[in-house]
Amino acid sequence: MPLETKSRPRTAFERKLDLPPPFHLVTLREVGDAFAHAAAVAADEGAGTLVHVGRFDLAEFAVVLEPEEPLRTARRAIYTGTCALGDALAANAPPEKSISFAWPDAIRVDGGLVGGVRLAWPAGADEDEPPAWLVFGAMIRIVAMGEGEAGLRPLAAALEDEGFSDLDGGGLVESFARHLMAAVDTCQEKGFGEVAKNYLSRLAPGSVEPGKAQHAPPPNAVRYGIGEQGDLLVRYAGTRVERRSLVSALAVPSWLDPVTGGPRR
Repeated sequence: MPLETKSRPRTAFERKLDLPPPFHLVTLREVGDAFAHAAAVAADEGAGTLVHVGRFDLAEFAVVLEPEEPLRTARRAIYTGTCALGDALAANAPPEKSISFAWPDAIRVDGGLVGGVRLAWPAGADEDEPPAWLVFGAMIRIVAMGEGEAGLRPLAAALEDEGFSDLDGGGLVESFARHLMAAVDTCQEKGFGEVAKNYLSRLAPGSVEPGKAQHAPPPNAVRYGIGEQGDLLVRYAGTRVERRSLVSALAVPSWLDPVTGGPRR
């Protein structure tokens, strides 16, 4: 999953973050949409473009990738990105906090939803050919804004309330970028299986996000795996294996509130 970049002049309103090569930064104002913007410029700006929305209540960002494998398997990049984000959160978390995933796209801290991830690819792309680009996007709630006391929203969480007092959105993006580089290196050196093990180690069995119960791993499943095309494999006692389609599950983000445009409360 190469991250070679194309040089590009910085715009006047970019916030300077400490990103490792080969990332180059595009910063949007608070009204921007990092995921949509990255998808719109991906073909021109190329791999390594990292779009960041400058706001204090959410860490919102998206990165352009240029995979060398066919689209049908390249979508597994969502697991690589999710693991990198999970590792970035874990590296900055208080010791007692657990970071977990709800398949395929939600991220939790101590069971509370803090946000999630998305994946985009060119419309009409051939499943059997490498896509021109992929965009991995993420949104994490840093501060709970206008949501009342934490006890009144037991299914939601914000990093500030969970003890991430020294981590702001920019810091999380910087940490994510470094962990993404490490995750990509691991995938290239040891194969996707290492990424899959990392992801599955944080998968919360029986976790259900609002409106997506049909995609949650059932609690009586005995083992989980990730198929060659990124589908979730749920292995029950005996020989039965249930396959959950990654493409279908990604059609509507489980964690995203369509009204507020932020993580569900």
